[in-house]
Amino acid sequence: MHDLMLLAIIWVSVFFAAWMAHITRLTPVLWFLFFGTLLTNIGLLPKELPDFINHISELGIIIIMFALGFEECVNQFIKSIKRSWGIAFFGAIVPFSIAYGAAMMYWGDPNIALMVGLAMTATAVSLTMVSLKSEGLSGSPAATGIMTSAVLDDIASLAFVAILVPIAAGQSEVNGSDIFVIIGKVIVFFLIIVVIGKWLFPTSKGWIKKIPIIGQVNLRSLLSMGKGEYTVLSLLLIAVSVGLLAHEFGFHPAIGAYMAGLVIHTEYFDFHKEQKTDFYEKARSIIDNVAFTWIGPVFFVTMGTHLIFDAELLLSVLPEALLLFVGLFMGQIISAGLAAKYTGKFSWPESWLIGFGMLGRAELAFVVMNIAFVQYQIFSVEVFYTLMITAFLLNISVPISIKLWKIKFKTEESKTTE
Repeated sequence: MHDLMLLAIIWVSVFFAAWMAHITRLTPVLWFLFFGTLLTNIGLLPKELPDFINHISELGIIIIMFALGFEECVNQFIKSIKRSWGIAFFGAIVPFSIAYGAAMMYWGDPNIALMVGLAMTATAVSLTMVSLKSEGLSGSPAATGIMTSAVLDDIASLAFVAILVPIAAGQSEVNGSDIFVIIGKVIVFFLIIVVIGKWLFPTSKGWIKKIPIIGQVNLRSLLSMGKGEYTVLSLLLIAVSVGLLAHEFGFHPAIGAYMAGLVIHTEYFDFHKEQKTDFYEKARSIIDNVAFTWIGPVFFVTMGTHLIFDAELLLSVLPEALLLFVGLFMGQIISAGLAAKYTGKFSWPESWLIGFGMLGRAELAFVVMNIAFVQYQIFSVEVFYTLMITAFLLNISVPISIKLWKIKFKTEESKTTE
């Protein structure tokens, strides 16, 4: 089947997902995942998708994360770090401990348990943020807390993956210099983001304006090229470029894209005053459309294709998967929720919303599973299916729990503000 035909099938499923979301009043993300699973298991999509689809999927998550960062205020993000460190720490250590303990109980192999713990630690920020956006909660302080905590968790998880995967695969032992190098990469990457946001983009300010050539070209002049016709192209180029930069440092490109969106300010679009067009709102509208309507959904549909039904195998691992799911569900909500309340000083409605929002497992979970199952054969087929079912159930729990909690959240928040 031609690659374009596969893309057409995925886009048709996006229409059906949107229709089902409207009927059921659930977020389309849940239905994107469902149709991805359904189409693969009935044979309309192959079990191994071609590179063309996988690359569009990766571009989709990059644009999604850029769009979410583009809507966020960098000052709020930095301020949120002070409130979110406890959510990131306790919201990661508890799920890791639960997954590690369950894996040791099931399979008795420390290497398997280590990789299971890593796979079940990092939160799927994109799934949560899209779910929050569909419920009109993406601009709430709780959403910022979730995003900040999840980014911190993802960075820590990536660092631990780089350190622990060779150990679990039996290729190396813990080396202090390797840990130092990874920590150094994290620091350097964020320093580069700070330089980009504080000096490179607004080159008309500060010492950087004195640098030949570079000091004469700022982001505002780039966005205003061709009377603003290349604004969206410029923004997407920035998202992909910073995503590639993050990839070079060993992080998921989506993290870089989010940080890129975070450091782009509305002041760079003030040329619209001269042309009576609000280019910031126009660009944000177009990027949101790309991210949440036609490119971004490809990522979620392809995510759903990872769960292939083998009835006998699925039934054999279902008890372990359900027990692991229940443990992670309870542990994640309680640990993140209590941390949000007592270390982040969020209200109880916000705290439990943060707990629900930290449930998702997607990008990094699948990266770890791929490394452990495909590259190094640390996982058996049974382990892989157990984690796939668990991740799928956790992902389904995100939009459902947020949808159900939204009414209570709005009610409690209104009481708090009175």
